[in-house]
Amino acid sequence: MKKSTKKYMDKFSFLNAAHAGFIGDLYEQYQKSPDAVEPSWRSFFQGYDLANENYSLTDEEVEVAIPAEVRKEFLVVDLINGYRTRGHLFTKTNPVRERRKYTPTLDIENFGLSNNDLSTVFTAGEILGIGPKPLSDIINHLKAIYCDSIGVEYMYLRNPEEIKWWQNRLNENDNHPSYSLDDKKYILSKLNQASTFESFLQTKYVGQKRFSVEGGETLIPGLSMVLREAAESYGVEECVLGMAHRGRLNTLVNIFKKPVRDLFSEFEGKDFEDETIDGDVKYHLGLTLSKEYKGGQKMKMNLVPNPSHLETVDPLVEGITRAKIDEVYEGDDSKILPILVHGDAAVAGQGVVYEVVQMAQLNGYKTGGTLHVVVNNQVGFTTNYLDARSSTYCTDIAKVTLCPVLHVNADDAEAVCHAMELAVEYRMKFKKDIFIDLLGYRKYGHNEGDEPRFTQPKLYKAIAKHKNPKDIYAEKLIAEGSIDKTYLNQITTDFKEMLEAEFQESKKKDTSTISEFMPEVWDKFIRKQLEDMLQPVDTKYSVEALKDIAKVISSTPEGHKFVRKAERILQGRSKMVFEDNSLDWGTAENLAYGTLLEEGFNVRISGEDVERGTFSHRHAIMRDEETLERVNLLNKNPKTKGEFTIYNSHLSEYGVLGFDYGYAMASPDTLTIWEAQFGDFANGAQIVFDQYISSAEDKWKLQNGLVMLLPHGYEGQGPEHSSARIERFLQSSAVDNWTIANCSTPANMYHILRRQMKRDFRKPLVVFTPKSLLRHPKAVNTIEDLAEGGFQEVIDDTIDKSKVTKMVFCTGKFYYDLLAERENLGREDVALVRIEQLFPLHNDKIKAVMDSYPNVERYVWAQEEPKNMGAWGYMLERFELARLECASEAYRAAPAAGSSTRFKRRHQAIIDKVFD
Repeated sequence: MKKSTKKYMDKFSFLNAAHAGFIGDLYEQYQKSPDAVEPSWRSFFQGYDLANENYSLTDEEVEVAIPAEVRKEFLVVDLINGYRTRGHLFTKTNPVRERRKYTPTLDIENFGLSNNDLSTVFTAGEILGIGPKPLSDIINHLKAIYCDSIGVEYMYLRNPEEIKWWQNRLNENDNHPSYSLDDKKYILSKLNQASTFESFLQTKYVGQKRFSVEGGETLIPGLSMVLREAAESYGVEECVLGMAHRGRLNTLVNIFKKPVRDLFSEFEGKDFEDETIDGDVKYHLGLTLSKEYKGGQKMKMNLVPNPSHLETVDPLVEGITRAKIDEVYEGDDSKILPILVHGDAAVAGQGVVYEVVQMAQLNGYKTGGTLHVVVNNQVGFTTNYLDARSSTYCTDIAKVTLCPVLHVNADDAEAVCHAMELAVEYRMKFKKDIFIDLLGYRKYGHNEGDEPRFTQPKLYKAIAKHKNPKDIYAEKLIAEGSIDKTYLNQITTDFKEMLEAEFQESKKKDTSTISEFMPEVWDKFIRKQLEDMLQPVDTKYSVEALKDIAKVISSTPEGHKFVRKAERILQGRSKMVFEDNSLDWGTAENLAYGTLLEEGFNVRISGEDVERGTFSHRHAIMRDEETLERVNLLNKNPKTKGEFTIYNSHLSEYGVLGFDYGYAMASPDTLTIWEAQFGDFANGAQIVFDQYISSAEDKWKLQNGLVMLLPHGYEGQGPEHSSARIERFLQSSAVDNWTIANCSTPANMYHILRRQMKRDFRKPLVVFTPKSLLRHPKAVNTIEDLAEGGFQEVIDDTIDKSKVTKMVFCTGKFYYDLLAERENLGREDVALVRIEQLFPLHNDKIKAVMDSYPNVERYVWAQEEPKNMGAWGYMLERFELARLECASEAYRAAPAAGSSTRFKRRHQAIIDKVFD
């Protein structure tokens, strides 16, 4: 024996007595952080890695002579880690397709082992909790844990505690459930309901769209079991579920207990009994109910209404959940469970999923972890999954935020339920998102009238021969003696008879109804119509009380120190209120929040840079210069009864607006505000505006008081920083769906915010907020304007009315441009009347203003925007009090010129036209 070899054998002789499980754990620790391992072990592992990589080492280089049996133990540890890391690629999770082939495989030869080792006992088996076992037994256990009906991805997690939890948890029963007879019958009953319901609808409503869950029926027992587990084992009191249309009707009936006769009435196409709404198709509707489980544990269950835009509901679910955590459960996120049901193509293809996943651990948006359930049809619309994504799995987005994934064969009902229970257990322990990928198929095409064989002939040939999950599970239970055919026939017959009875009852109804969503949240708010939106609201607040709030927002709290510039801002506020009595926009806005907080309302603001405001006007949060603590000045007010929360969001419009809309849906006593960084960027969330904010009350009877602040104004900053696209919001305005305003004074902004909460109903509010007006010397008000005034839908001019021959209507910041020109020209014949509330137009007030001018000959609508943008098209259609001329830019494709010189020239041309 060489000297160097003997030296190394002596050095590592301790290996012979080492516990294999201990070595395995230590090796994992070394792989994550070599410096954290004791030096002699670190040296050994370094040598082992070198040897394992087959480097040719000389005597002079590092060489470790490892006893053969210990080396083999390490090879088995490698094998175990191979299954943990890559076992999910070799599972039996696809019921209708052959899996793609991946290399290298998990064959033992790839780990330096051979068939000669299969009978050798290895203590590495202790890592799996089975003790020393022959290699053949170890492999069987690994296949059962990682390569049967459930594939698990978790080894990329960076928290050692989570990894260890998964390894220990999966070792139990080799990652297989051990259900009682009662549990098995419960699973079968839910499968029977899911399957029988779909076949009944197929018989009664041939060819009608219903977006059946056939091929993924195990979703129903899976959701049922997870909700039962959440309630009975973890004390969850509420669930918020969001899903698209596939499987929704089945979920409504068999989990949310929607009256089946109501659903059948909807299939009959009957009109809605409520004439004030237009309603929606049956597979978009939501529902709220309460359910009681064993032991008296009750759970409130909410299925959120959704449009056909598949993943739009995701941020709403999170927003609703967060509102409930904040206001109902006092910050305890273990009392409520958000669940999102995705389609495989949508979860991989829709960007809002990424936006929502990135919220999961952010302070302003986290909800304690979400269960993401993917009903994997393996076909998106008609597109093959190979054409629908670049990633291996549709769930690979989970890896962005290090969330585990369970891939499950949707034909294996018990495996599905087991995976769901594992998922809720993980969520409750670690407060993180988790994804469950149910690999099934879609029995029909995109809808029941679609022919899938046009694009998927081979797949649908296999599907046509495939048994449904109910039959597969029933045969399993019959074979093991848990039930007999008589039992199966009886539960099927009973459910069919119930459906038939409900079907006959539905024939007696003349109309359909839309159930209220979260009725207990909205019981004190009445749905109101147009005339109510035009009624005045008392928004007064005493001067003394306003001054007390002003002291709070203009003073540095004791024990804090701000940077010099921040101190100057506070001093400036104090001077505005207590010396000059000339309040700017930011001061008035903060005072509005302060008054509402004193009256017991909560205020929540979120969006990009909202803490200071994009244009540095709000400064709701100050930073301590030394500790960097966030100091929320309004919460320092001793008279505050509500809570003020304000969060800078991640760089998202779609996801964050949806979240805040959901928050406002669940919390009508919170002034919930989303502010766009620039109004120009709000169109990144256009789906939320179109599908929810502007139309949800008409479709789903949903009230919502969300406020959207969209900075708008032409200041020569180019086409992307000028226009919030006023025209699009006005085009969507109808009947009584929302309020659209473009305020020109701090006082009006103050009063419209207060009015939003002082009403006994809720409508969304869109405010086109200013940029240059935030510091404009004429855009100021006295504290008395705030204390004694009210919101002015129309602001009249203060000119000598007898001299006026031309009345110019305008809105927002453009008024000040026109005012400056009028003063420059010395014109007294042109009146400038501001329309502060664009929708609904307060025609009575506008007419009263018009009637007060005896000599007007011409009426003009003036706007900064091009003629095909802004409010002109709306005013042309909706303004019926006079014939309007238009002073505006020409028709343009882009909202504004990129050159400041060209902008000024065009802008001046509009102003010149006003005063021609």
